[in-house]
Amino acid sequence: MKADDIEEVIKLLREAYKRFREPVVTEVARDRDPYRVLVSTVLSLRTKDDVTRDASLRLFKKAPTVFELDRLSEEEIAELIYPVGFYRTKAKNLKKIARIIIQEYGGKVPDTLKELLKLPNVGRKTANLVLSKGYGKPAICVDIHVHRISNRLGLVKTKNPEETEFALMKILPTKYWIEFNDLLVPFGQNLCKPISPHCSICPLYKYCDRVGVEKSR
Repeated sequence: MKADDIEEVIKLLREAYKRFREPVVTEVARDRDPYRVLVSTVLSLRTKDDVTRDASLRLFKKAPTVFELDRLSEEEIAELIYPVGFYRTKAKNLKKIARIIIQEYGGKVPDTLKELLKLPNVGRKTANLVLSKGYGKPAICVDIHVHRISNRLGLVKTKNPEETEFALMKILPTKYWIEFNDLLVPFGQNLCKPISPHCSICPLYKYCDRVGVEKSR
């Protein structure tokens, strides 16, 4: 894929997006609440969307703000978010996150990458989602889908998500940064799968270099 094809590829991804269920964090982020984006993203790590969605709703019902979250015990948080992956560890981290945000930031979720990365269990993916979805700041969230598809297309040639993030920042117009993750996550879940992607019905086929694709459908 050539950089000149980005505009057309984005249009095709937007059309494809209409057929898929939107990612859970996108759904949660409709009201642009950084707290909800942060918590749901922490819960989503190594957890299926449906499980994350249900766990997030249960937790937000009991703890709609960081202050209520801080009042819950680790055990209560764990019970509310079960069966997300590593729920006990996530409960402990969420409790720590709530306390730090209240004590060091006055209850406001940090709005800079540097400060967000100081929070327990918060990496670049989570931080960039909070910045983009919670605060509307230009940031590229790179998860396994964005990393895999960007390389498969031939848009970048990178070894890990962090390298992909910086590579995309150089070639992807800023106006697409926030939505890029939204577009590629359901695309990767439904069509451009890790093993045996659905290349025969892929709208991006003619633009894709199919890097690393040994078998497809």
